[in-house]
Amino acid sequence: MNRIVVVGASAAGLAAVETLRREGYDGILTLVGDEAHLPYDRPPLSKQLLASEWEEDRLALRRPEDLAALGLDLRLGTAAHGLDVVERRVRLADGTALPYDGLIVATGVRPRRLPGEGAHVLRTLEDALTLRERLEPGCRLVVVGAGFLGAEAAAVAWRLGALVTLLEPAAVPLAHAVGEDVGRVLSQAHRDRGVDLRCGVTVTEVTEDGVRLADGAVVDADEVLVAVGSLPNTDWLAGSGLPVGDGVVCDEYLEAARGVYAAGDVARWYNPLFGTAMRIEHRTNAAEQGMAAARNLLAAPEARKPFAPVPYFWSDQYDMKIQAHGFLRGHDEVAVVEGDLAAGRFVAAYRTGDRVSGALAVGMPPKAIRPWRQAIATGAAWGESVRVPA
Repeated sequence: MNRIVVVGASAAGLAAVETLRREGYDGILTLVGDEAHLPYDRPPLSKQLLASEWEEDRLALRRPEDLAALGLDLRLGTAAHGLDVVERRVRLADGTALPYDGLIVATGVRPRRLPGEGAHVLRTLEDALTLRERLEPGCRLVVVGAGFLGAEAAAVAWRLGALVTLLEPAAVPLAHAVGEDVGRVLSQAHRDRGVDLRCGVTVTEVTEDGVRLADGAVVDADEVLVAVGSLPNTDWLAGSGLPVGDGVVCDEYLEAARGVYAAGDVARWYNPLFGTAMRIEHRTNAAEQGMAAARNLLAAPEARKPFAPVPYFWSDQYDMKIQAHGFLRGHDEVAVVEGDLAAGRFVAAYRTGDRVSGALAVGMPPKAIRPWRQAIATGAAWGESVRVPA
């Protein structure tokens, strides 16, 4: 291969270009990013940066000199606009056409939005800095969506002295992912601190005064943050022939078409460890997947390796440290295997079928959940692994 293009200059794209060079690729290597910034880390946006504990220079994933040493053809501030898999060209918004022999798509996701104007979202550095400027003590903030991102932002805003209302359409926040009992524990942390958490309410639009609910009521706010999920950035692939369906659809090797691989939040791939297709929006996965896509792109077909990780994510909310391994969605059973839900310190194991598929810890040291990662990785049987404390 003489020319490889990586589209997406965040964690997955950076991991891909570094791995390509580390594996000995010395051809033309182009990294395309729609933001003008050098690659930076996103998880701190809703935590340390929003809380003013960090400034933006701490988000950089690499120093400029380290990136320069990779010898990249760096195209920042220019979005990918189209793809021709027959001619093997990526078209950029500025009219440039980039030929490639190999391509890695790492274009990430964008926030879902609601009708109306003036609401904040939280995906880019500018998003976080703009919201941070507005979070003064006494500010009335409405957060729409009590998933991990919304919950983290609500926790930071509360700590900064904002008056926070957290609106969630589900009866129990995060129940679809972590189960109702665990979801209630995480929800209680907000209520214990005076956050006005309202469940089972649907927001239909953002208004000048706040947000409007499905029943016509208006919740007043000085600022509104919409955190209702994300959409994979695949619009630029329309008409390309690349398979798209809730992300770029890939096989177990992360290949979407001949010579085209995907990595990070945009990739939907078949994970043979769990026997299902998944798309994971977690920082650790992005880096690991970028490396795996790069290695498989360079490898001979028979030398490629399936990407079969145990997904990992973490979240910091108030004084709670949440850690999870595995694939929790679609689980059949949850069991607390250590600690106590009421005390807010516990490890919960998740069953899918007859195997251990996930584990989540709240307020526990890393060593408490570490053995469960191994159980997930080896496909351990539920009945042989789980002993619920009396």
